[in-house]
Amino acid sequence: MKVGVLALQGAVAEHIRSLEAAGAEAVAIKRVEQLDDVHGLIIPGGESTTIGKLMRKYGFMEAIAEFSDKGKPLFGTCAGLIVLADRIEGDEEAHLRLMDMTVARNAFGRQRESFETDLTVKGIDEPIRAVFIRAPLIKSVGDGVDVLSEYNGEIVTARQGSLLAASYHPELTDDYRLHAYFLEMVKEAAAASV
Repeated sequence: MKVGVLALQGAVAEHIRSLEAAGAEAVAIKRVEQLDDVHGLIIPGGESTTIGKLMRKYGFMEAIAEFSDKGKPLFGTCAGLIVLADRIEGDEEAHLRLMDMTVARNAFGRQRESFETDLTVKGIDEPIRAVFIRAPLIKSVGDGVDVLSEYNGEIVTARQGSLLAASYHPELTDDYRLHAYFLEMVKEAAAASV
């Protein structure tokens, strides 16, 4: 399976490394037409407002919406989660509006409040290592969204069909099991589309 990482901003190389460790062929996506060649796409962390502006500038808003409409899986981490969300608390305009959730930016505080923890995620046997850096929070989800993990009673990993969202940075650890989980979603979607 070939999986793309949106390469407008953020931890692109780290996601590519994690995808390759999970057994995928990974490619940095810099142009809309490259989306035709991949079976799934990761929207990495970074700064959600900037990512949104760059997506609009380079035509990725419509292209990624069409990609999702074809049933191809999307995985948003940290700022990527915000980009997927239907609703954002505060004054930031929602970007893709694909996932039925309300999110709060920087819910865990500033850079100095960053932390790592072990997180139990539904569908993964052992806890994974999660790195929270100026992380957003999933405040609420719609009926079709499956909550996969919580931290201190707050939602930090969720799935809605072919959409996966994590508040944290799984790519900043040597634990690639969440990427492997996403890769299974990609394989299932590819098999279903044949």
